[in-house]
Amino acid sequence: MSESVLSWSALIIAGLFEVVWAIFLKNSKGFSELTPTILFIVTLFISMFLLAYSMRTIPMGIAYPVWTGIGAVGTVFVGIMFFKEDQSFQKIIFLSVILIGIIGLKLTSKH
Repeated sequence: MSESVLSWSALIIAGLFEVVWAIFLKNSKGFSELTPTILFIVTLFISMFLLAYSMRTIPMGIAYPVWTGIGAVGTVFVGIMFFKEDQSFQKIIFLSVILIGIIGLKLTSKH
């Protein structure tokens, strides 16, 4: 597997772990619950480690926004699906804009 594919795979997984740590952060109730707090720290570390790994070959100006975008879109999706957070047509439109931006950054990247 090429280093580029490995870096992009790590970046996508890092973004997914961003969603996971956000869930544990919510469930930690302000760090007052021990197990979700520990899981938040572990998943945050994994996400950051994979982000750092991907930045060995993917430029920071591409990797960081893609990581953030995956986390943002994923976290909003999880909030709507599992935490009964507000959903609206406008929210879906703006999430689509973020998603288009992520895809555009990948397509314009030489890495």
